[in-house]
Amino acid sequence: MRYKNNSRFPLTTFLSVLVSFLILCGWSDAFGEDAAAKKDLPARSIAISAEYTGIIIKADDDISMDLTVANKGRQDEDIDVSLTSVPKGWDARIKTYSFDVTGIHVASDSSKSLTLKAEPQDGLKPGTYIFRVLAQTRDKKLSSSSQITVTTTPKEEEKKVARGINIVTSYPVLKGPTDGKFEFSLEVENKLDKETIFNLTAQGPENWDINFKPAYEEKYISSIRSKEGQSQTVAVVVKPFALAEAGEYPIKVKVSSPEAEAEAELTIVLTGTYKLDAGTANGLLSINALKGKPANLSIYAKNTGSATLENIQLLSFKPENWKVEFTPENIETMAPGDFKQVEVTITPTDQALVGDYSVVLNVDAGKVSKTLELRVSVRASTAWAWIGIGIILLVVIGLVVLFIRLGRR
Repeated sequence: MRYKNNSRFPLTTFLSVLVSFLILCGWSDAFGEDAAAKKDLPARSIAISAEYTGIIIKADDDISMDLTVANKGRQDEDIDVSLTSVPKGWDARIKTYSFDVTGIHVASDSSKSLTLKAEPQDGLKPGTYIFRVLAQTRDKKLSSSSQITVTTTPKEEEKKVARGINIVTSYPVLKGPTDGKFEFSLEVENKLDKETIFNLTAQGPENWDINFKPAYEEKYISSIRSKEGQSQTVAVVVKPFALAEAGEYPIKVKVSSPEAEAEAELTIVLTGTYKLDAGTANGLLSINALKGKPANLSIYAKNTGSATLENIQLLSFKPENWKVEFTPENIETMAPGDFKQVEVTITPTDQALVGDYSVVLNVDAGKVSKTLELRVSVRASTAWAWIGIGIILLVVIGLVVLFIRLGRR
C-alpha cells in the first residue's frame, strides 16, 4: 500500500489566507485614511481654473485651453459650466473630447478637465480680449469663476528682430495682485561676431520699481557681457506702485550696445490687492450659551483690498456634537469696500458641562482668509436654579414645622 503525502495543500491554503488577510488590512487602513482626510475638507467647495490666465497669439490663431473643475468638499457635486463673457468677434464653447459640455459630475476631493475652444471670426483686429468662465453647483449655492486674457497680434510679425541681438521670453504677460512682485525671464542672444557688453534699460509706469538680475541670483545688474553666439538668461523684476489700480500695464525692455539694440514688450495685469477683515461690532469675541439651546452672534466681513473677492466660504471648528450655522451660508462676491453682516447661531450639545469652550470661525476667500476665535461660556439653565431654590425652601419649611411640633411636646 502506497502512502501519498498531502502536506502541500494545507500549506498553500494557509499562505493564501495570510495574503488575503494582509491585503484586507491594507485596504482597511487606506479606507480609514481616506475617511480621516475627508473629515478635514469643508462641507462644500468648488473651483474652476484655466491652465493659463493670459496668452498672446496671432490674430487668426484658434484657442484650445484646458479648464480644471475641482470639487474640494466632502460631497459629490453636479456642476454647471458656462461662458458668461465671450468677446465680440469670437466663437467659443466648452467641450470635452467629442461634444460640447454644459454640466459635469465631480466626485468629492477630485477634479476633472474640460477644454475652452475659441475661434476668431474673419477680420478680427489685434487687441486684448477677455473670456469669463463660470462654474455653479446645480442648487446655485456655490459658484466659482475664472478669467482668460487673450492678446492678439497682427498676422505678420509685429516687429523684426534687431540685427545682432535676439530677445525671447516665454511668458510676456504676468497677472497678479498689486502688492505682489513679478519676475519675467528673458533669453538674450548675442548674434554679433564679437564679445559685447549689452546695456539693460526698462521703461514702465511712474513710481514702479523695475530691476534686472542674473538668473538664480539676487544681485541687481545694469549690463551683461556676452560672447559671440552666446545666450544668457536675464530676469526682469517688477514691483508695482502700491496705489496702482487694477488693469493692464506695459513694460518696455531695451537691450543695446553701440552696434545693435532690441526691445521686448512685457505686460503686467494687476488684479488689485486681496485683503479681508472680519470681527464683531463691539470687538468682543465671547458669548454666553445654555447647553442644548441656540445662542446668536453677529459678525461682519469687509473687503479692505482693491480686488473683488468671490465665493467666500464661512467655516467653523467646534467641539464635538456642537452645531454652528451661518446666515447666509456663504458670500458670493464682495467688491472693494463692501461690508457684509453674517448671523452666527451656536448650539452647545445637551451633554456639555458648565464652563468655557473655544469655537473658531473662519471667513475664507481663497486668496485671503480671516479667523475669529470665540469663547463660549456654557451655563446651567435658570429653570434648574429655581428648582434648587424651591427644594431649599421646602426643606427649610419642613424643618420649621418639625421644630414647632417638637416644641409643643
